Amino acid sequence: MNQLLFERSTGRIGPNVFARLETTRFLNSFCDAPQFRFDGGERLRGSAVQVDEAGSSVTSDAKTSIWAHQAGVNALAIERFDGRLLISGGSDASVKLWDLEQCGNPSTSHIFKAISQVPRSEKGHKFGITTLSFYPFDSAAFLSTSYDQTLKLWSTDTLSVSGSFPLGSKVYTHTVSPIASHLLVACGTQHPAVRLVDLRSGSNIQSLAGHTAAILAAAWSPRHEHIVATGSVDGTVRIWDVRRAGGAIGMLDQEDSLGLYRNGLLGSDGKVRTRMSAKAHSGPVNGLTWTDDGAYIVSAGQDRRIRVWDAATGANTLANFGPSIKNSHLASVTMFTSPLGLTHPGKEVLFWPNETELLVMDLHDGHTITKLRGTGPAMAGVKSAIGAGSAVKNRVTSIAWRGAGGGGSSSGVVMGGTNMAGALYSAHMDGQIRAWTPQLEGLDEEGEDDGNTEVSEDKAKKRKAMNDVFQNLMGKKITFI
Repeated sequence: MNQLLFERSTGRIGPNVFARLETTRFLNSFCDAPQFRFDGGERLRGSAVQVDEAGSSVTSDAKTSIWAHQAGVNALAIERFDGRLLISGGSDASVKLWDLEQCGNPSTSHIFKAISQVPRSEKGHKFGITTLSFYPFDSAAFLSTSYDQTLKLWSTDTLSVSGSFPLGSKVYTHTVSPIASHLLVACGTQHPAVRLVDLRSGSNIQSLAGHTAAILAAAWSPRHEHIVATGSVDGTVRIWDVRRAGGAIGMLDQEDSLGLYRNGLLGSDGKVRTRMSAKAHSGPVNGLTWTDDGAYIVSAGQDRRIRVWDAATGANTLANFGPSIKNSHLASVTMFTSPLGLTHPGKEVLFWPNETELLVMDLHDGHTITKLRGTGPAMAGVKSAIGAGSAVKNRVTSIAWRGAGGGGSSSGVVMGGTNMAGALYSAHMDGQIRAWTPQLEGLDEEGEDDGNTEVSEDKAKKRKAMNDVFQNLMGKKITFI
C-alpha cells in the first residue's frame, strides 16, 4: 500500500490505475463480519437447536437464537442506487425489508432490525419465495416470485402488493432488463416455455418455446435490451431475441470453442445454424449471469461445471474452475461477477455460492482466490414450537452485492471497511443473513493487541526501540561540555 501511494504521488501511476489496483486488493480480501446480525423479530417458544457436522445437537443461547427468517432465507436483493435497502424472502413465504444504514458506526457490532415485513398471507405469497429483484430504474418497487405459481409487484414504501400475475406453474426464477425501456419480466417456470410478463399491460404477452424441460435460470443482457438467456433442466442454454416471433437465435454448445460465427454456421438467410443436440452442460442448468459489459455469459450446471462463454460468438472459453464446484440443489443459483470498473479488463472476479461456503474465483482462468466460510456450523436445525425437529444442510441460498451508490464504483469498495459499501450479503438455510466485508490493512494487528496483553507489550517494546533508532538517526546530536 505504501509503495502504491508513493508511485501515485510521484506520478508513475494514474488515479484510475491506483483505484483499480486497490479495489482488486479489496475484492481479494473479503472475510466474515460476524459483528453484523439480522433480527427479523421471530422468537421460538421452544428451544432452538443447532446440529453440528457430527450430528450432535447443541442448544442455542439467546445470542444465537436470532434469525432473519426462522424457517430459512431463500432470496436476497439490494437496490442499486444508494445500496441502502435490502429485501429478503423466506421459506415461509414472508418478505422483509432492511435498512443497511441503521448502523451508525460500522466498526462496532450491530443487530439490524427489519423495518417492515409481510408474513405469509392471501394477499402476499403462500409458499416459499424463489427470487427477489428491485425494479432497475426505481427502488420504490420490487418483484418477487414464489412456488405458489405467481409473480408479484410490490411497493417498497408500503410493502403492499401492487400487482399479481398467475403463471400456472411453479416459478423458479425471474429477471428484469437493467437497461431496457420495455417493462418485460422473463420468468422461468416448471413449464418448458419462457413466460414474458408485461408490467405495463399486466398480461403474459408471449411465450418463448424451445426448451424441453423446466427453466431454472434466466438473465437479460446488460448491453442489448431485447436479448435474454435462459437455462433449463434439459442442459441447454438458449439466447432469445424477444422481438422475434419464435425460436432462439442461438444455443451454447460445450463442444464449441470457436463460436457460431467463426465456424461458418451463419446461413445465407442470415439465421444462425446450431446443432440440435447442442448442450451447455451435461446436467440441469440452474445458474446464469452476464458480465456488466455484456462481453461474457457465465453458466452453471449440476454437472458441477461453471462455463464462461464469449457473448459475441457463443464460443466456450474453456475456463476451468476445478473439481471443487458443488451444485446439487434443483433451484436457481445466484452468482455474479465483479462490477464494471473495479478490476482491469480480463481480470474480472466471479462470486459463487458453493453450498456451505462462498468462492471468489478468477473468471477467466478459474483459480480460487479465496474461500469464505462463516463461523456457524455446516449443519443447522431448528426445533419448532410444536416440537418437530429437523436438521438441514446450512446451504447458501442467495448472495447480493452492495456497492457505493449501488453501482459498484471504485471509491465504494475502497471505503468498504468504513461505510459497509462494497460488501457481500448471503442468505442461509439456517435463517441467517451474513455480511462479508473487505479487510483493511492494520485491522488484524489492532485486534490482536486488544485480546492479548503479552503481544501488546511485545509490540510496544518494538515500537519504542524503532522510535529510539529513528530519533538517534534523525535527531540533532547534543554535546555537553
